[in-house]
Amino acid sequence: MQTINYYLIINISTFIIYGIDKYLAIKNLYRISEKILLLLSILGGSIGALISMYLFHHKTKKARFIIVNLTSLIIHILLII
Repeated sequence: MQTINYYLIINISTFIIYGIDKYLAIKNLYRISEKILLLLSILGGSIGALISMYLFHHKTKKARFIIVNLTSLIIHILLII
């Protein structure tokens, strides 16, 4: 149960933070660092990151984000199994 709660919280948080970063990008305001965005994915928020990337059209052309998010997703699935 704790694992499910952790993944729900990290993915919802990651989704929201990617959305905020996209908003800040549109408004030309101070942005959230790419290191933070990638770290959230590595910590388990890769599903939230991938959904927000494609929903908000944010960071979809950056190969690093696609690779890190997909790799992180696979690793976390394997850890759960």
